[in-house]
Amino acid sequence: MSRDSAFVEERAALYAAAHSLQPTAVQRELIAETAKLGRIAGMQIGPLQGAFMTVLTTALQPRLAVEVGTFTGYSALCVASALEPGARLICCDVSEEWTSIARRHWERAGVADRIDLRIGPALDTLRALPSEPRIDLAFIDADKSSYPDYYEAIFSRLSPVGVILVDNVLRGGTVADPQHDDEATEAMRAFNDYVAADSRASSVMLPIGDGLTMISRR
Repeated sequence: MSRDSAFVEERAALYAAAHSLQPTAVQRELIAETAKLGRIAGMQIGPLQGAFMTVLTTALQPRLAVEVGTFTGYSALCVASALEPGARLICCDVSEEWTSIARRHWERAGVADRIDLRIGPALDTLRALPSEPRIDLAFIDADKSSYPDYYEAIFSRLSPVGVILVDNVLRGGTVADPQHDDEATEAMRAFNDYVAADSRASSVMLPIGDGLTMISRR
């Protein structure tokens, strides 16, 4: 079991992972295949965050879920595995190469029929969604500079009890270090401030993975 969070002492992090929902056989295979991609494999969420997303999906019972940034499909697999019959997950990504790995594992897990993968700019996909049905669960994990646009496109379609999850909000802790002023960190700081000041929303930032913000309507 690998450590899933850089913000919790290692023994405690490993203990938490060991006492949480464990990855399925297909999920473990997907983790292993993604690891072979090298450094870019760091884009994949960890098992503890995946477990959190599965449990949250089970609790919310969303009819429509949306994901912005699918990569090799682990987060989508975690959500889709907990969807009720008739519910669906729309996945937005621009890479045929990475999502081809996702498709194979979704098929193996028996959840491919619940997932609608749309290749193309995510913002175009989100803005083209009809006003109904409302989005019950969303996960944003893509290019950081576009987070505010993704957030607004989803929030305008969010159901009254819907939840938005936003990944990488702590950026390895750099958001709290004024010496880090790279473009991605500055973009994340700006987004975090934007959400915290949004009078329409209630949010909590969790030290899971690389930081995960959970947002609902007030």
